[in-house]
Formats: sequence, C-alpha cells, structure tokens
Amino acid sequence: MLPQRLALIDDDAEYGHYLAAYLRGHGLDVSHYVSAEALLRDPDALTHEFYVVDLMLPGLDGLALIERIRRQSRSGVLVVSGKLSSSVFAEVVNAGADMYLAKPVQFEQVLLAVRAVHRRSVQLPDAPWQFERTARELVAPDGARVGLSDVDLLVLDAFVLAGGAVVPREALLERLGRRPDENGPDPLNATIFRLRRRIERATPLPVPVQSRSRQGYCFSAPLRVV
Repeated sequence: MLPQRLALIDDDAEYGHYLAAYLRGHGLDVSHYVSAEALLRDPDALTHEFYVVDLMLPGLDGLALIERIRRQSRSGVLVVSGKLSSSVFAEVVNAGADMYLAKPVQFEQVLLAVRAVHRRSVQLPDAPWQFERTARELVAPDGARVGLSDVDLLVLDAFVLAGGAVVPREALLERLGRRPDENGPDPLNATIFRLRRRIERATPLPVPVQSRSRQGYCFSAPLRVV
C-alpha cells in the first residue's frame, strides 16, 4: 500500500529530481521542494499523505519542519538524510518522524520504507481523546495525560459543545470573559498557545487543537467526555 500524494523536501536538486521520478514511476504523485520554506509557502503544504524529509535543509532545518508537520498532520514522515551523529536517531524520533534512512540509500529502499510506514499509519485506529473534567486532565490516545488549568477547562468545554466544528473566536473570548486588547497581545492566542504547548510536551501525537484562519479554533480529533 502506497500513499497517493507525497512531498519530498530535499535541497539536492539532482538527487530530488531522480528520486521523485523513481517514485512517480511507481504511481505516486510527488511534489519536490528544495526547502522547508518552499513547502510551507504551498497552500497544500500540510495536506500530503506522506513526507520524505532531508535534515540538512537551508533555512528552517529538517527537524523543525518535522515538528511543524507533526503538530498538524498524522501523515507518515520518513527522514532520508546524510546527517550522521550519535544523537541523530533520537532527534528524529523525538521530532515525530516514523523512520530514518541514512544516505547513501537505494531508491528501492526508500520506496519500501514509504510503503511500510504508510501501511502502519493507515491501520492505526482513530482513538478518541478523553476529557476528564473532574480530574482536570486531557488524556491522549496513547495514554499521556495533560493537566488543565481553569481556562483550559472552559476552552475544552467549548470544543465538546461544538462537536468538532469550529468555535468562533468571539464565542471563545466571551466564554473566557475576555476582550481583545488592541494595545497588547491577543489573550486568546496566548491561551491556545499555552494549551498546545502542554499537549506537545506530553505526547508526540499531533496536537488536535487547530486554528482556522479568520474563523476560530477547533478540536480536530474525536473528543469524549468521561
């Protein structure tokens, strides 16, 4: 089983050209980007089914890009890189990648790794997150527990009532009893940022608290109150 759409992020233009051509020859729709910034400028940057990422990229490096992808996507991530160090494997795994291959590597090996990671990822159950209000905790599908503040509880209550739909910014601000301060930082952005950071520290799973441009925020995964 192979993904339909794959993003290849590698600044070696020649290598990327030939690897992309090889993968296309096996039926994949491959988009090649020579930097993380080039990928992120694409409106469809975080909608690919799979990502093959080099670590030594100009500008935003591969590890930072993987963390960015993982915060918003459950797609498979394969690292193919010539970076060698005693800590590289731990860094790659901690960033959220599924597998690491060291260059030089045969294209056939890359294809096999893509197939293996994708097969495993699509078979993962879409387990719900659990909102334990009395215990003041959010429990991730992997069992990780996230402690919640009073403000977090109000935000999670709004997500539960929305049932996966977007909660408008105005509704969240009203629930929190706050108003935007034109001369200071956005109080809602700060609240959501702190909640997301707590989730990121607790689990490598994608953070389900997502922003929707000019609309508000939503909880993008199944959420159950227990």
